[in-house]
Amino acid sequence: MFPYKDDNPTKSFPSVTIGIIVLNIVVFILQVLSSGDGQRIVFAYGAIPHNIVSLESTQPIHPFLTIVTSMFMHGGLFHIFGNMLYLWIFGNNIEDRIGHFRFIIFYLFCGIIAAFSHTLAAADSNVPMIGASGAVSGVLGAYLLLFPYARVHTVIFLGFFVQTVQIPALIVIGFWAIIQIVNGLITQGLLNQGGVAWFAHVGGFIAGLVTIKLWLPRRSNTW
Repeated sequence: MFPYKDDNPTKSFPSVTIGIIVLNIVVFILQVLSSGDGQRIVFAYGAIPHNIVSLESTQPIHPFLTIVTSMFMHGGLFHIFGNMLYLWIFGNNIEDRIGHFRFIIFYLFCGIIAAFSHTLAAADSNVPMIGASGAVSGVLGAYLLLFPYARVHTVIFLGFFVQTVQIPALIVIGFWAIIQIVNGLITQGLLNQGGVAWFAHVGGFIAGLVTIKLWLPRRSNTW
């Protein structure tokens, strides 16, 4: 399944969502333009589990700060495209529901929880984690809880046939979540060899799902 938009209108302009997407794109372009220094930059500003646990590193910034910088770096065109597409589809509704400033904090919070989730699963790993996937996963968790029946336009590939259907977010995001959990369990023993940080996705998703109602603005009574 490949979602590309939803039928869930918003009342406010998603300035923060767009800002985060633009920032990610700018950082990715700088990574690409860095040419041969790309790997050095990843190891300098990516979140390395061993460094976060030990607080010992040769990175130019504190290991805890790499948790934030890593959220805005990506490993390739498809990596950033997938993350930004999901953020664009689902992020505007969460921003609209909880407000612009809360959304910034919520997004960073989910990304931080995601990074620590991956760190717990691979505490000895020296492979840097990069990408917005953990934070975006939190957005998906929040969307699943707040808008489970919103219709998501999705492309389904059936062999040589391609069909566009509208599917409830509960199914689209639920299917996505199951894939993350299953793949995380399957690849648990391969974490030190790099690849996808599945448990970062799971941790971010759970953080968004469980805490989103705490981020909702309080409604005041009027007389």
